[in-house]
Amino acid sequence: MTDLVLTLIGPDRPGLVESLAKRVAAYGGNWLESRMAHLAGQFAGILRVEVAAESIPALEAALAELEAEGLRVVARGGSKSADTDRKAMELQLVGQDHPGIVRDVAQILLQHGVNVEELTTDHVSAPMSGGQLFSARARLHVPAGTDTEHLRRDLEKIADDLMVDLTLAQAVIGSRPSRR
Repeated sequence: MTDLVLTLIGPDRPGLVESLAKRVAAYGGNWLESRMAHLAGQFAGILRVEVAAESIPALEAALAELEAEGLRVVARGGSKSADTDRKAMELQLVGQDHPGIVRDVAQILLQHGVNVEELTTDHVSAPMSGGQLFSARARLHVPAGTDTEHLRRDLEKIADDLMVDLTLAQAVIGSRPSRR
């Protein structure tokens, strides 16, 4: 069996997931994991399926037919991660919303060679002030030789500048950022 990673986007409507799942199953594919959401009237997602190598061309052709229904699907072969010398950490952030929060945090992570494996963000009304809050939760892969205390200090410094609360902790094995 071969892993395929599918990305999709199209105007949201009932039946999109069923159309996709029907095609994956028709070619002997197994739906393994996915992240999908309704965002600004669009339905967007990413998923991983496994399918026999000889079925991939037919499955890709069937997925291309979804374009006529307004759903664009792109398939790419998956691969196993070769980077096993790393530790999993989780980053959580919440604060008043303003442009640049993700950019500034991502710059610090890059400076430390940290890979963002999964990122979930949200924009909600603040309960007391009525303003907008931005929250983010990320699962990170930190290279084994990284000084995590230095990473934490750099993140805390920009947290003060950004006026957000930020925590960085060792991830629980197998955990995924929580969903709302």
